[in-house]
Amino acid sequence: MMSIANRILPGQLTRFTGVLATTVLLLAALPIMTMIVMSFSASDTLAFPPSAYSLQWYRSAWQTFVSPDSSDVLSMGQALGTSLMVAVATMLIAAAVSIPAAYALHRFDFPGKGIVEQFIALPMVYPLVMLGISLLLVFDYFPVELGLFRLVIAHVILALPFAVKNCSASLVGIGPEYEEAAFLMGASPLRAMFDVVFPLMRPGILAGMLFAFIVSFNEFTVTFFLYDVNSMTLPVWLYSRTVSSLDPTVFSFAVFIVLIDFILIWLLEKLVGEEGVAM
Repeated sequence: MMSIANRILPGQLTRFTGVLATTVLLLAALPIMTMIVMSFSASDTLAFPPSAYSLQWYRSAWQTFVSPDSSDVLSMGQALGTSLMVAVATMLIAAAVSIPAAYALHRFDFPGKGIVEQFIALPMVYPLVMLGISLLLVFDYFPVELGLFRLVIAHVILALPFAVKNCSASLVGIGPEYEEAAFLMGASPLRAMFDVVFPLMRPGILAGMLFAFIVSFNEFTVTFFLYDVNSMTLPVWLYSRTVSSLDPTVFSFAVFIVLIDFILIWLLEKLVGEEGVAM
């Protein structure tokens, strides 16, 4: 009895695959396209599609960027500055932790290695709401106020799996013979790491750092449990706008965030290339 795959001609299979891929891509892009269209609406309502178009909500977004209105506790510019500070700190700390961690996991066998790898990957599947509540309880128990650093710690936890995975992927093609050759040339173990191993790991390190920045910059769920007025990030600020007054200005803000993410992903592809990225 012929299977379904055998009864489908190669041309039909190609067309079916193309239609399926196009449908999935359209569904994925539909929310973004809807958001972009609504950001140019000339109406004060959220009716879709808009009856007319204008740039009024982008002008309103710019005014909100430079100074808060009566419904905001701080401006978008302040929230953006907080997000950038947290994301840069997260990126640097995640890189500093993931590089030696990936090297140790790739080069050495030690008791509990599998458990360590599972713990590193755990934030990728752990419920974010429960992680936020757990971190809130832990930080409230500390005798000192961590301020902005509590967000950095939480974001490093979330970004670490991506950073370690990309650093580990870059080590796959770097065998111990590279370091042995450096030793024969008189290099110390530390110099061999900095002059040989780290430069060869560059694609994975850059990819991990950019992924850490993107994860931190867009993180909302865990941040929502840990922020205060002085450490409100851009996603939390954007959410506060939708709660207090849902108008098309929020779509202009969202377009701005998507544009930043698009630039970061483009930069990742240009600096690293597809061969250096591990999801």
